Amino acid sequence: MTAQRVSTAKRVMTAERALTAKRAFDVAGGTLLLLVLAPLIVGTALSVTLGGGGAVLRRRTVAGLGGRPFTMLTFRTKSPLAALPLLLHVVVGRMSLVGPCPLTPAHRECAGEGRRRLSVRPGLTGPWQISGRSDLPWEERELLDLHYVDHHWLGMDLLILARTLPAVRRRRAARFA
Repeated sequence: MTAQRVSTAKRVMTAERALTAKRAFDVAGGTLLLLVLAPLIVGTALSVTLGGGGAVLRRRTVAGLGGRPFTMLTFRTKSPLAALPLLLHVVVGRMSLVGPCPLTPAHRECAGEGRRRLSVRPGLTGPWQISGRSDLPWEERELLDLHYVDHHWLGMDLLILARTLPAVRRRRAARFA
């Protein structure tokens, strides 16, 4: 085997191990969060039900890993609690705790250069979430997602997760100020 083939084989094995570690982290973290947040999930579902207005869950078709579409479920509420059902998608493998923003399969960023984003699972949170989310121009969110796809590693995921709750709290506090 040539040195180039050995080097390529090592990179592939390292990438496979990293994906396995990320998936194991997603399953463990998603399951733990589901267990800890179960009372909040049930309370939110009851609140939405008692508030009337139809179904408890909102359905939206998004592009998953490899562009495979799946139906993403969120609570029918405008609060950050709407995202709690996404933990189920993390545990079953349709989403990741951290990844690019979920998009519809027909979105322009799921084609051409942006198709790279489909090489990883969409995330419950990501660089777009901690960097201003709706305050950012679309092009900047797109760049953040593609940078994540090209350079992600478990340490980056941990940093993003650590910064997500404070980012959500800041936005929520600003909204009520």
